[in-house]
Amino acid sequence: MNSLTAALLASAALISSSAFAAPAAHAQTASPAPGAAPAPVVTLPGTPQPPFPATPPKLIVAISVDQFSADLFQQYRNHFTGGMARLLTGAVFPSGYQSHAATETCPGHSTILTGYRPAHTGIIANNWVDQSVNRPDKIVYCSEDESVAGMDHNNYIVSDKHLKVPTLGERMKTADPRVRTVSVAGKDRAAVMMGGHKMDEIWWWDGKTYVSYAGRAVPPVIERTRKAVADLIARPQDAMPLPGFCKPLDRPITVGSQTLGTGRFQRAAGDLKAFRVSPAADAAVLAMAAGFVQDMKLGQGPQTDILSVGLSATDYIGHALGTQGAEMCIQMAELDRSLAGFFDVLDATGVDYEVMLTADHGAHDMTERQQIRAMPMESHIAPEAKTKAMSAAIAKAMGLPNDPPLMMSAEGDIYINAALPAATRAKVLAEAKRRYEALPQVAAALTRDEIAATPWPTTPPETWTLKEKARSSYDPTRSGDLLILLRPRVTTIEEPAPGYVETHGSPWDYDRRVPILFWRKGMAGFEQPLSVETVDIAPTLAATIGLPMPGVDGRCLDLDPGATDTCKR
Repeated sequence: MNSLTAALLASAALISSSAFAAPAAHAQTASPAPGAAPAPVVTLPGTPQPPFPATPPKLIVAISVDQFSADLFQQYRNHFTGGMARLLTGAVFPSGYQSHAATETCPGHSTILTGYRPAHTGIIANNWVDQSVNRPDKIVYCSEDESVAGMDHNNYIVSDKHLKVPTLGERMKTADPRVRTVSVAGKDRAAVMMGGHKMDEIWWWDGKTYVSYAGRAVPPVIERTRKAVADLIARPQDAMPLPGFCKPLDRPITVGSQTLGTGRFQRAAGDLKAFRVSPAADAAVLAMAAGFVQDMKLGQGPQTDILSVGLSATDYIGHALGTQGAEMCIQMAELDRSLAGFFDVLDATGVDYEVMLTADHGAHDMTERQQIRAMPMESHIAPEAKTKAMSAAIAKAMGLPNDPPLMMSAEGDIYINAALPAATRAKVLAEAKRRYEALPQVAAALTRDEIAATPWPTTPPETWTLKEKARSSYDPTRSGDLLILLRPRVTTIEEPAPGYVETHGSPWDYDRRVPILFWRKGMAGFEQPLSVETVDIAPTLAATIGLPMPGVDGRCLDLDPGATDTCKR
């Protein structure tokens, strides 16, 4: 384990450094030595596969790695030697799908532990427009309480009120009140959407430290984590070493006013933003999670407990630095090591735990690097496609005032001004649809009536039409009057800026596809390359503890490669 992870885990979880130097032996689960390939699972012909463990696990650990696309997983899977290598010995679904169109953080996290698509979770985007809210800013953030006076979508009170369905942890606690549910993350929306409404502990990074809902007592593990992270940030961070397999990616590229691609996560003392955009941010969240496992003795009671962990650094690094430079390569190596350290702590408890790891969405690299790597068709969105410009053009053409604007937007949803007469609204909508469809960068401009009339998709997610993808993230109370979907390889970033050079949110598979991995000690591993969905995760985990989840959008995945069916217990 690297010194960064060891130091954070030791400080937050109060584990001595010697525990990491010589972890307890686990023949089937010990992490390989750095640089070593994971040991292959060899099954002789005719040898029966061991059945999936018959007893329920005592602790479910659900991990989301923000912006960990299936493409990124495939690119680095042969280089993993630590925690990710362990997960590769379990059930591997490399073609998981966040199957909906709104491939953003909040909707994606809302699918992982609910079993429902965003159309049912109500989390249609990170932000949407609600013209009825009593504040100048009509944009609503997915994890806020917009009824609080003096707030807006950038300065808000965190709340779970917008999540319309229960999470797996909520269902477990309803079935057995002794169940402990814990959610920790680098973003509030990850912690809230995976944790849900009934949390024993929920904590996230607010840009300065780890916080929770107002009025909650601060447990010792949070005090330790806060101190450990504050001490770390107060010291400068030297350049991190470059793994050998990262050297081919160590090439500078000019993006706007920046030169990226060769960074090593150097950090000046006190730089909070640089901490967030670094592997240390994930190590700290894992340290906090480990501390909760120890302090609360999760998994050591008569019931099964659940811990959700949202790792956000990959997303921040991707947005700020891209996916194909030395920076992301270092992040993948550090994530692998940090997970290994976290699993070592879980091993030391002796608890029978079950791990699931996935992502809330994918992404692809910044336009500038794609253009010089055989993708010249990559482009930034044209100014005329932006809502403000479109609204002004329509107002001029129709002889209407545009103050306030005819149209408002959030995350691709266009909302026609509700103050307009109904007949005028209909004309504005028709004109907006016509104009957007005429733009060469636009793949579709779908009205809410078109989306609502689309049947619920029943085929594998890679076959879905744009209307079916949009239907899966459409909520009639929150979605816009018109949904704009750009063509493949067109980014919504008009001009790259520091901290924001690439993004996601499209309906295309580079944003939809994510890995889904399950691991438990004693299970026989296998790989299923065909598509599954993230809404399948919750019913799959629920089946391993004998908890029914009827009526959800997902299906249970059989985690036993032999005759035993883990979905029929």
